[in-house]
Amino acid sequence: MGFGSKELLIFGLMLMMPKCLHACSDGFMYNGKICIDSNECKETPSLCGDNANCFNTIGSYHCQCKKGFRHTQFLSNFTAENGQCTDYNECLEHTHNCSHLTQCENLIGSYRCNCRSGYINESGLCEDINECAAAENKKEEICGQRGICKNTDGSYWCKCPKGYTNYNNKKKPCTELDCGSFSADSGPAQLLGGLAEILSLMRNSCLALSTPSSSGEVDAHGETLLEKVLTATDAIKSPALLSSTGHVSALLSTLENSIKLIGPQLKDNLTKMEAAGIDAQVAIQKGKTRPTGPIHLADENARLDTDWETATGTGTYPGYAMAALLSYKNLAIPHNGSFEELEKNQEDGVDPSFMVVSRVVSVVVSNPSTQHLHHPVKISLRHLQEQNESKEVRYICAYWNEKGFWSKQGLDQQQSNASHTVCTSTHLSSFAVLVALYPMEHSFALRLLTKIGLTISILCLILSILTFKFCRSIQGTRTTIHLHLCICLLVADVVFLAGISRTKPVGGCRFVAALLHYFFLAVFTWMLLEGVQLYRMVVRVFNANIQPLYLFLTGYGMPLVVVIISAISRPSGYGTDQHCWLSVKDGLIWSFYGPLCFIIILNVYFFIITVWKLAQKFTSLNPDLSKLHKFKAFTVTAIAQMCILGLMWVFGAFLFDESTAVLAYIFTILNSLQGALVFIMHCLLSKQVRDDYAHFLSCICTRQPKKYSDLSTTNPSSSQSQGSQSRDHTGESQI
Repeated sequence: MGFGSKELLIFGLMLMMPKCLHACSDGFMYNGKICIDSNECKETPSLCGDNANCFNTIGSYHCQCKKGFRHTQFLSNFTAENGQCTDYNECLEHTHNCSHLTQCENLIGSYRCNCRSGYINESGLCEDINECAAAENKKEEICGQRGICKNTDGSYWCKCPKGYTNYNNKKKPCTELDCGSFSADSGPAQLLGGLAEILSLMRNSCLALSTPSSSGEVDAHGETLLEKVLTATDAIKSPALLSSTGHVSALLSTLENSIKLIGPQLKDNLTKMEAAGIDAQVAIQKGKTRPTGPIHLADENARLDTDWETATGTGTYPGYAMAALLSYKNLAIPHNGSFEELEKNQEDGVDPSFMVVSRVVSVVVSNPSTQHLHHPVKISLRHLQEQNESKEVRYICAYWNEKGFWSKQGLDQQQSNASHTVCTSTHLSSFAVLVALYPMEHSFALRLLTKIGLTISILCLILSILTFKFCRSIQGTRTTIHLHLCICLLVADVVFLAGISRTKPVGGCRFVAALLHYFFLAVFTWMLLEGVQLYRMVVRVFNANIQPLYLFLTGYGMPLVVVIISAISRPSGYGTDQHCWLSVKDGLIWSFYGPLCFIIILNVYFFIITVWKLAQKFTSLNPDLSKLHKFKAFTVTAIAQMCILGLMWVFGAFLFDESTAVLAYIFTILNSLQGALVFIMHCLLSKQVRDDYAHFLSCICTRQPKKYSDLSTTNPSSSQSQGSQSRDHTGESQI
C-alpha cells in the first residue's frame, strides 16, 4: 500500500524545513539541506558479523545469515542487537548430499564429502583401492611374510597359512607360531606332571590358532586359557618337584612362552589375574600403528617400568604389542649349583654365600629380540625380610640365565634400601634380588688374641703331658685319661692354629677339617672316660680301674668310626668357603654336635650319681675323710673341665655360622684358656704334683752335690714321713 497524499505532504514539509530545524529521526542524517536515509551497512561493515550479510533499508537495516549458518534465535531477519549467526552441522542434520561411499565432514559454514577408508577419489568419484596390489612391493608390512592378501570392496583381509596366525584380526600381518616349543615328549617335562599338563594345553591352543577355519576365523579365549595355566602352575612349584635347576628353567621358559601366545588373545587392554602361587598382569595395545608411551605394571612384590617402544621392538609390527609381569609367590629354587656363576666371578677374592631374598618375577614382552634392548627396563623388587646393607650383607640384582644359573650380566643396581631394590636390565628374563653374605672379617686384635692364646694353651698342654707322663706320684687310670685328653687337645689346637683359615686348596682344607673333627671328638670321648672312671671309683670300690686296651679302643676308636661314616656319606661337607671345618648348610655339623651332646648328657648322669654317692659317704658313721676329699677333688675338677670344654663349643657353634664379634671373642678366649685351665686344675692344684715340681726344681737349682755321709744318714722321722707319702702316691690304687 503506497503513501497517501497526506503522508507525502508531511514528508515534503520535513525536507523543506529550515536549517534551524535540522534534527533528523533515527536512521536519517542531515546533509546540510535536508534529512536523508543513513546507510548503516556501509558505515559499519562489521555490524552483522562475519557470518551474515547486511542489507540497508529506509531508516534502518537488517542482517541475513550466510549459507551454512543459522541465527541463534531462528529469525529470518535480525539486527546486531538481537542475535548472531552460528555454523550448523550438515552431517548431523543430514542436509548433505554425500553418497554411501563417502563420509561427510563438517566445515565452517559448509561440509565436505570424503571417500571412506579403502576408497580413493578419482575424478570426483570414490573408487575401491586394491590394497593388495598397492602393497605388492611391501607385502610383509600388510600381511606378513607368508600371509596371503585378499582384496575386498573397500577393504582387504589376510589369509594365514597353516603354522601362522593373526589372532582373528584379519587386517593384521600373519606371525609364525612355534607349536613345537610346547612339546612334552622329552626333557624335564617328563618328570613334572603339572608342567606336562600346561604344555599339552598350550600346544592344543597353538595348533588351533595355526589351523584356522575356511573363513579364516578362530575362537580366541585368552582369559580362560590364562586362568587354566596359572592354576596348573600352582601344583608344580614345590621343592619336592623342582629338585634341579633344569626343572626351574623348564617351568620359567614354559610360562614365558605361554604368556606370549595368550597375550594377543586377551580382550582387555589390562588383565590382572591371581592364583594361589602366582600373580599375572598383562597389558595389550592393538591398532594400525605402533603404540607409544610408558608402561607401569605393579603388584605387592614387584613393579615393572618400561615403554611400548621397548615392548614392540624395531621389527615388523604384528598389529599388537604386549607387556606382562609374572610374580611367583612361593617358587622354591634349589640352591645347589645355582650360584656357581656368581661365585666364579668374585673379583675381591672373598667367597660369600648367596640366597634369594625376594620373589622371583618374569618379564615378558611381544618384542622377539629381548637380548639387547635399546632402552633398559626398570624392575623394583620388595625384600621378603627387611635388612639394611652392611659390610657382611650386600644386595645383588640377578636373573636366571639359559644355563640354569643366577647371573648379574647386563643388570645394574640403581638403589637399594632395607625393603626394596631397584634393578635395571638391558635384556629380559626372570629376575630376583639375591643377598651376598660375606664372611665376617675378624679384626687384627682378634687374630692376635687367637695366636697368643693358643700358643699359651699349647705350652700348658705340653707341660701337662710331661707331668702326666713322668710324675710317678700320680700314675694311675685317671692320669692316663688326662694324658691322652691333653694329647688330643694339643694336636687339635696345633691344627686349628695352623690350618683353620687355609681354605685353598680344597683337598688340604678338607683334610684339616677331618683332623679337627676327629681330635675334638677324641677330647670329649676321653672326657667321657674320665666320668666313667669316677663313677666306677665311687660306686665300685674294688676293681674300679679300666683296662688300658679298652681305654684306647674307646678313646680313639669311637671318634674314628664317626669320622669315617661322615666322610663316606658327605665328603663335600668337610671344608667351607670361610673355614676348614664342617659345613653348616648340609647338616654335617651334627656329626660333631650330636656325639658331643650325647657325651655331655652321659657325663652329667655319671656326675650326678657320683655326687649322690659322695653325699651318702659323708653322712656315714665312719667316713674315711682323706679318701672322700680326694673323690671330691677329682669330681670337682672333672665337672669344671666338662663345663669349660662344653661351654667353649656352645659359642663355637655360632662362630662357624653367622657369628658376631662378641661371640668370636668369647670363643677365642675360652679356646685359648682350656690348655691353661687343664694345667692348673690337674697339675698346679695337686699337692703331689707341686711336691714333685719342688723336688725337681731343687735338684736343678742345687749347686753343691751332697756328701756320701749325708746320703747315708737317715732321719727316722723323715723315713717315716716318706713311707707315708709313698703310700699316698698310690692313693688311686688304694681307693
